[in-house]
Amino acid sequence: MRKKEMIAMLLAGGQGSRLGILTETKAKPALSFGGKYKIIDFAMSNCINSDVDTVGVLTQYQPLQLNQHIGIGIPWDLDRRNGGVTILAPHVKGDSGEWYTGTANAIFQNIDFISEYNPDYVLILGGDHIYKMDYSKMLSFHKKSKSDATVAVQEVPMEEASRMGIMNANELDQIYEFEEKPAEPKSNLASMGIYIFSWSVLKEALAKDNEIHPDSDFGKHIIPMLLEADKSLYAYRFNDYWKDVGTVESYWMANMDLIQTVPEFNLYEDFWKIYTDSDHQPPLYTGPNSEVRTSILSEGCEVMGKVYNSVIGPDVIIEEGAVVQSSIIMGNCIIGSGAFLDRCILDNSCVIGNGAVIGEGENIPNVERPQVYDSGITVLGESTAVPAGVKIGKNCVVYGITVSEDYEDLQLASGHNIIRGMEGDL
Repeated sequence: MRKKEMIAMLLAGGQGSRLGILTETKAKPALSFGGKYKIIDFAMSNCINSDVDTVGVLTQYQPLQLNQHIGIGIPWDLDRRNGGVTILAPHVKGDSGEWYTGTANAIFQNIDFISEYNPDYVLILGGDHIYKMDYSKMLSFHKKSKSDATVAVQEVPMEEASRMGIMNANELDQIYEFEEKPAEPKSNLASMGIYIFSWSVLKEALAKDNEIHPDSDFGKHIIPMLLEADKSLYAYRFNDYWKDVGTVESYWMANMDLIQTVPEFNLYEDFWKIYTDSDHQPPLYTGPNSEVRTSILSEGCEVMGKVYNSVIGPDVIIEEGAVVQSSIIMGNCIIGSGAFLDRCILDNSCVIGNGAVIGEGENIPNVERPQVYDSGITVLGESTAVPAGVKIGKNCVVYGITVSEDYEDLQLASGHNIIRGMEGDL
């Protein structure tokens, strides 16, 4: 196996519970974004654009759709004999096996994989952020500063710093203190969860911390341990677009960022392409009575109705007289004639009956999970069917094949749910 200067370990096993029903059947990194993409495409594309050609993808929660999407890495030019992409799931070792119990624990369980390449440096990434970043520039910074570990940081408004992991650094950006969600933050340098470690330092730290913390985590344990041991840690400032799409509202807002006349985040720059595994689709079709404004339409769509300020995935059909506004419609959905959708998120393969109205009414938080559904967005889970003529309010969750009898007077009031055939979490 040819030695690599740096390999990437991409943490993609998270459940994403704050995204509610959207991650019931898939890991968060496998969630669609911006029409035809998946969230994990951004970190994967960043790797190959940065000349990082060896990527281990650590999966755990609901990995099927994620594994199918990644395959052998062809879209990202990672189908290689020496390096390329490798799926790393929890596995049996000796007489027993164990789940990944923390971000650092997941890396510790895959030390043998990293050791095969014996890299000088290891890049640790999350698979659930939207951004474009040249990791080679971060590596150059790491080497120039002779750092043992480099943490990518972004300046955030001071009022938001108390909700994040904050790196306190001197005028040379050398980190001297880490604070997890400090009540009174001393700085606004928030950790992005992107790290470069010198491999020898990381290997020793992982082994040592594993003896102390079975749920070893980079932010809670590894970074504080290195600081305590007087290791050299530096903050690498990243000043471009970066979004953690960990909630229903932030996911919706990040998609809406894409459709501005001059988008804050541009998916289509030639010099930094975002690659994805997409089938060859027929061209999109817009009918003679259709109207589309400030929206993204993916390949294979048929739009006979009206679409405003929305992101539409591949192979979606929007029938005559239907209106979709301020919504995210993922692939293979059918919006029936005369239906009206406002501030909705529809997962893949939903079917909306003729004349149904979704997203009208008072903005009342969800009765069962007000902390997840409180921003006026109604969410339909994967393969949900809504019958013709029903009215569904705001902050609602609908999942499964529903029929008219499920709706009292053909209505579902704001903040209420109809769940069919699901035992998991909303």
